[in-house]
Amino acid sequence: MKNIFIEQLTIATRKNKNICLIVNDLGFGMVENYSKEFPRNIFNAGVSEQSMMGYAAGLAAKGKHVFVYSIANFNTFRCAEQIRNDIDYHNLPVTIVSAGAGVGYGNLGYSHHAIQDYSLIRCFPNMLIASPGDIIELKSCFEYLIKNPQPSYLRLDKSSNYQIHKKKPNISPGKWIKVFDHKKNVNNKEIYLTTGAVIEFVKDKIDKKKYKPRSLFSIPLWGMKFKKNQNKNLQNFKKIIVVEDHLKDGGLQSWLNESFTNEKLISKSINSKVIGKVGSKEFLMNYLK
Repeated sequence: MKNIFIEQLTIATRKNKNICLIVNDLGFGMVENYSKEFPRNIFNAGVSEQSMMGYAAGLAAKGKHVFVYSIANFNTFRCAEQIRNDIDYHNLPVTIVSAGAGVGYGNLGYSHHAIQDYSLIRCFPNMLIASPGDIIELKSCFEYLIKNPQPSYLRLDKSSNYQIHKKKPNISPGKWIKVFDHKKNVNNKEIYLTTGAVIEFVKDKIDKKKYKPRSLFSIPLWGMKFKKNQNKNLQNFKKIIVVEDHLKDGGLQSWLNESFTNEKLISKSINSKVIGKVGSKEFLMNYLK
């Protein structure tokens, strides 16, 4: 997926010189051709993730669409405050590109596991999560991000170039994409639902008869703003098995649970419109409705 990303970024930069890439002493063996073709569009911030996000915010404020590339735990948790304050709250066109989704860097230990990144990123109100399931979904996600620059998080598998879609699906935030119908799942009322590069995992489990034969859907684009219609989607099926390379808490299933209407459970919480407001506690608590 990483090589597909850099190929798509190269094509996009040829058309739009306002696109640029920031790395932090990572990406060697992948970014060299991009660097040679666009030496003025790539920056190495060194091992300084907080500064890296500050650079990205500054460039974006001047009209650039910035892609910030690193291993998933480095450009999320190490610089969470800068993502929140500098990028998300200012609604700037910065795409955080994370490699090593889930446990992709498993042999490097738990410090490199990306199993809480959804939880962090989806709590930022302007952030769009782009989590493609195969290289075709990646191309669709990338096209969407280029056409709709915004605070976003592009989550890539470390090494997989798996492909299951025959053509690029029509995607939009919150939309469920049908990956395949299983011939033994006649009524299609029990499905698997994924986000990110776990489609290959699910397909393999079904083929080896370790998972029951069910149809599979994917959500490549989602985030805080895009819970609309999820309640309707959920009611279309009898059983939905959510498969994700992330902890349950704060992941896709948690997001779906939050979107589901439950008359017994009513949320009273601070509205995201409080962002950018300054005042007394009493004034700001008016945003709790």
